[in-house]
Formats: sequence, structure tokens, C-alpha cells
Amino acid sequence: MTVLRFFMNQKATIGYSFMALLTIGGERVFSMVSFQCPCNREQNFAYGIIFLLGPAMVLLVLGLFFSTRLWRLYTGCCLNPMKLCPRGNFLGCLRAFTSIFTGACVAPIMWLCVALLNGTFYECAVSGLDNNLVTRHFCKNKTALCREELAQVPCDRYKLTGAERMELLLMFRAQSQILGWSLIILAVVVGLLGTCYKNCRSKVSYLQLTFWKRYVEKEKEHFDAFAVEYATKLAERNLKSFFENTNPDPFPFPNHRAWEEISAHYTFSRSEQCYSTLQRYVERADRDFTPEKRPVLDSDYGIEMH
Repeated sequence: MTVLRFFMNQKATIGYSFMALLTIGGERVFSMVSFQCPCNREQNFAYGIIFLLGPAMVLLVLGLFFSTRLWRLYTGCCLNPMKLCPRGNFLGCLRAFTSIFTGACVAPIMWLCVALLNGTFYECAVSGLDNNLVTRHFCKNKTALCREELAQVPCDRYKLTGAERMELLLMFRAQSQILGWSLIILAVVVGLLGTCYKNCRSKVSYLQLTFWKRYVEKEKEHFDAFAVEYATKLAERNLKSFFENTNPDPFPFPNHRAWEEISAHYTFSRSEQCYSTLQRYVERADRDFTPEKRPVLDSDYGIEMH
């Protein structure tokens, strides 16, 4: 139990470590298997920058796509724009979107750091830059052949001497790793300052904030379990009614308004002392207990609404 409790308390750390390992492995696979620098002045930059930034953009989109908090805010906002900013709390919603975007940026930043530290993609991209400032920087105190053969440096096809090529490769690699470490330092500093600012502005104490986080995790865990259980019961009831050709048994179901209220973005209020929209809803004295006897979805979800 002690070991299990330790792993449960370190879920975020373990998750980020696993993500880092996957990022390193993915970068190595890209570098060794699929990446082949064209060694052409017209193509090197585009090819290298696509391999450097392309996976980062895909990881960012996937991070946003799998963000439950984003879909809770976004779902239905075209029909009811106030869902994005309930109670007119624009700053609270801006902070929520910033938090969502920051969380989605973890994997892309990991990819960029690993790719820059390796340097393969950066070498190809920079060697294709046809810019006088770039060529003067890299070919300073070198022969005129350096400017012509700069795009060939990442490949084995080159007319430069081995010493000149190695010197240029080391310059490319050094610049790439400097950018990689700069990005790591920037991400760490921004993350630390952001966490300090968030905790400094917290309306609750550290222990209550810890309890709040635990409560949210447990509520989500039990909500998923309850959702599976009740969905199973509803499916069994409907199938039994269909195959036995009988009237369905009564099945109380939260009404549409209740689903809307518990799906809204939660903002803390000292006057309520609630830890989620679900708790806020169930503790309301004036809540609507009228069940929805025939829950339906719209046509976008494959169920026709009458």
C-alpha cells in the first residue's frame, strides 16, 4: 500500500518522465530512420525546420485535443457564448485557457529541447539559409568555397577539407544546444514563476489547496465509474424493453439544466466553500429535481432529436 500510495502521489512526475522518454525515443527514431537532409540550399531550411517544428505542432494540437478542461469550456459555446465566461468572469476564463494552453505546451517544448540538444534538424535547417549575414558568420576566416558548400556540410558529399567541415558541424551543434538549453532554462523559470504567482494569489491555504486537488481527482475517478454503471443500467433497461416488447421501467435521469451546471467551468468563491461545480449543484437548496425521462442528444452525435 505504501508503494501504491507513493506512485499515486507522484502521478504527475511519473507522467512527465514517461512523456520525456517517449519524446527522446521519438526524436531518435526520426533522426535515424526518416530524416535525410537533402543537402540543397533551396530545400535544407524548409526540410530541417519542418522536422524541428512539425512534430511540436502536432503534439500541441494533440495536447489541446485531449484536454478535458478545454472541451468543458468549448462544448456548446456557439449556442451559448456565456458558457466560456460564466458569471461574466472574463479574467477567470482567460486564466483557465492560459492554464490549458500551458499544459498542452509541455510535450512540444520537450520535443524542441530534445531535438535542439541533438542538433541534427538544426544543422540541416541553418546550413540552407542563403543569407549574407549567416554565411559571413559561419565562413569567417575561411575559403570562398565555404559559402558555396555550406549546404553540403550535414552530408558526406562535400568539397571542403575534413577539418573545415568538422569545425562548421561543431558550430552548428553548439548553436543548437545553446538554443536547447536556453529553452529549457526559460521553461523552468517561467514554470517556477508561474507556480509561485499562482500560489501567492491563491484564496486558500496550501493544505486546503492540496485537499482540493485530491478531491477533484477522486470526483473525476468516481464520476467515470458512476457514468459507466448508469450507462450500463440504461442500456440494459432499453434493450430489455425492446426485446421483451414491454414498457420501459422508470429511470430517473438528471435533466438538461443539471448537466449544463455541472459541466461549467468552476471558479472558487469564499462565500460558497465548494470544491467543484458538482458540489455547488448538489448543495443548492433550490435545485431542480425534475428528472429527464427521455434523455436525447442532437443529430451530431448520431441520435435524432425530435
